[in-house]
Amino acid sequence: MTQTDDPVTRAWVLHPDIPSQDKARAPDLALEEAVSLAHALPGLEVLGGTVVRLARPHPGTLFGKGKIEELHRLVEDEELELVLIDGPVSPVQQRNLEKALGVKLLDRTGLILEIFSDRAATREGVLQVEMAALSYQRTRLVRAWTHLERQRGGLGFVGGPGETQIEADRRAIDEQLVRLRRQLDKVVKTRSLHRAARAKVPFPIVALVGYTNAGKSTLFNRLTGATVMAKDMLFATLDPTMRKIALPGGGPEVILSDTVGFISDLPTELVAAFRATLEEVTAADLIVHVRDISHPETEEQAADVRDILEGLGVTETTPQIEVWNKIDRLDAEDRQGVMNRAARDENVQVLSAITGEGMDDLSAAIIARLSGTTHLTDLHLGFSEGRKRAWLFEKGLVEDETQDETGYALKVRWTPMQQAQFDSM
Repeated sequence: MTQTDDPVTRAWVLHPDIPSQDKARAPDLALEEAVSLAHALPGLEVLGGTVVRLARPHPGTLFGKGKIEELHRLVEDEELELVLIDGPVSPVQQRNLEKALGVKLLDRTGLILEIFSDRAATREGVLQVEMAALSYQRTRLVRAWTHLERQRGGLGFVGGPGETQIEADRRAIDEQLVRLRRQLDKVVKTRSLHRAARAKVPFPIVALVGYTNAGKSTLFNRLTGATVMAKDMLFATLDPTMRKIALPGGGPEVILSDTVGFISDLPTELVAAFRATLEEVTAADLIVHVRDISHPETEEQAADVRDILEGLGVTETTPQIEVWNKIDRLDAEDRQGVMNRAARDENVQVLSAITGEGMDDLSAAIIARLSGTTHLTDLHLGFSEGRKRAWLFEKGLVEDETQDETGYALKVRWTPMQQAQFDSM
C-alpha cells in the first residue's frame, strides 16, 4: 500500500492595484507579501501571482469583462482551484467572480482568518478566531458553515467539508457569537487574574512587537533559549508566549512576551477579537519594536506597527526600544549606513537575531531602560509588613533604615516602575 501525500489546493494570488486606494506601497512588494501570506497556509500550492492594474473597481465583479476573460483562461491553463485576492471583496463580487471563473475565491481577510485558524494554539486563540470568522461571515449569506460543527481544522473557506454551500442563518450566527463571547469572557477573566498575580511578582514585562516576519520569535528564542516556532513565514507565531528570564550582565529578571505579528490592513474583525491577546503589550513595562531593517518597506511596516500600538492605547509614556534586525542580510555599504543612522538615536539597537551580533548591546539597553530615573522616597512600614520590607532589601533599594516603637522608617531609592510594583503588593 503506497502512502499518498495530503491533497493540495492549486492557488493563484491577485493584487488589485487601484490608484484611488494607493497607500504609497509598491504593488510588486504588496504582491510578494500576499504570496507569502498564501504560503503560510498549509494545503495550498501557490503557483504564482499577478498585479492587476485597475482604473477603478467594478461594483459587481471587481474586474472588468476583459480581465475576467483573461483570468478565466489563466484558471483553465493552470488548472487552478482557488483564487486569492489581496484586498477586500464584497459578497456580491465574490459570488459573481466564483461563478465567472468556476473556482473558489478568498479575499485578504478570509485568507488571514484561515491562517489564524491554523495557527491558534490556545483556547483563547481558537475562540477569538471563531468570533472573528463569524463577524466576517455575518454579511456573507451564501458561505459554508460546516466548520462550526468540526472538532479541528480550518474554517471551511478552503476545500474539504466546507465545499457544501450551506446558507448561513444570521440568527444562528448571532447565537453562536453570544456563546463564544461568554466563553471568551471566562478565558479573558482568567488571563486578568494571571496578570494580577504577575503584578504582585516584581518582574517587569518586556513585550516584543513588530511586523509579521520581522524576527521577533527568533529574537525571543535567542534571549530565552525557548523553542517558539520561528520560521521564515508570515504569522508563524499567533498566541503570545511568555518566559521569565534573567538578563545577562547582572540585569534584572523579566517576563519576556512574544506576540502575534502585525500586518498592514489587518482585518478589523481580528483587531477587535485579538485585543485581549494584545493586552500583554498594553501591560508591558517596556516595548521592544523589532523591525526587519533589510526589507525594502521597513519604514512603512514600522508605521503600521506604531498605528496599531496607538489603536491599542499604548501611549508615549511606555518606554520603547527599536531593534533593527537582520543586518546580516545587508551588504557592506547598506550595513554601514544603517549603523550610522542607528548611532544617532539612543532608542535604536542594531542586531542579527540569527547570528547573535548586537545581542549584548540590546540586553544592556533593556537593563538601562528598565532602570529609569531613580528618586528617593521616605517610607514607614509596620512590623506586620515584613514581606514588603524583605522585598525592598532583596532588590537593594534601601539606603537607610531606622526602627521605632511602631515599625521601620526607610529611605528607598527606586524607579517609578519599582514603586508601582511595590504599591501593588
